[in-house]
Amino acid sequence: MTDYSNYLYIAIRSAVDAGQAIMDIYTDPDADFEVERKADNSPLTIADRAAHQLLFSALSLTNFPILSEEGKEIPYKQRAKWKTFWLLDPLDGTKEFIKKNGEFTVNIALIHKGVPVLGVIYVPVRKELYFAEGTTGAYKLTEMDSASQPAINDIRKNAMRLPLTMGHQGIVVVASRSHQTEETTTFIEGLRKQGQPVTLISSSSSLKICLIAEGSADIYPRFAPTMEWDTAAGHAIARAAGCEIYHLDEKTPLRYNKENLVNPWFIAKPV
Repeated sequence: MTDYSNYLYIAIRSAVDAGQAIMDIYTDPDADFEVERKADNSPLTIADRAAHQLLFSALSLTNFPILSEEGKEIPYKQRAKWKTFWLLDPLDGTKEFIKKNGEFTVNIALIHKGVPVLGVIYVPVRKELYFAEGTTGAYKLTEMDSASQPAINDIRKNAMRLPLTMGHQGIVVVASRSHQTEETTTFIEGLRKQGQPVTLISSSSSLKICLIAEGSADIYPRFAPTMEWDTAAGHAIARAAGCEIYHLDEKTPLRYNKENLVNPWFIAKPV
């Protein structure tokens, strides 16, 4: 397995700094979110743009190409030549940002030959940081902000290794707060018929995958559209924590840098 840990610190610093840029807007009582609509009718704010610009500037220093939700569209003929690249969602959960419920994240993933090998997810409101690299494992750190700039070894030392030991009874299912579907409801009912008690947790953005990586939830069924940048960072963290995101066959992992960047329906769970 190739070691990409040298890129972990720049990804962490970039995510935390982008989170601070988002919070500057989020907490400004005079800020106008200037909500626009993208082609798929999803919202776009000045915070999305600010985070994208910061991440793009910082990660460009690595010389890996960058694919970002808020960046320009890059033709597949060009992307297909990429062996290793950054895949970003500068503000995952824009709807939650607009609602001011705190459940939005900064997502950074490094993709190598279609596989997420490094992932960073930062939760600005909670100051929580999830990070992983395939050779070093997955971690969660609380109380991380832009004012503190510890070295990568100190970050690892103070972080908790994932999965956490959080025992629970029955099956805990995490589902989308904003995109519940009839198929998801049917899937959950199928689990209940297996005889074990089923607890449902609602969450937003990439935090759902983080709950799987933590061990706080057992399964995350997603039977609604997502894009590659929605899942890549969480997927890297889940893989490093002994979990996987599968197609509905529960055998084939998601791949990245496809011609069509829309993910198939998937199920995230421990391996």
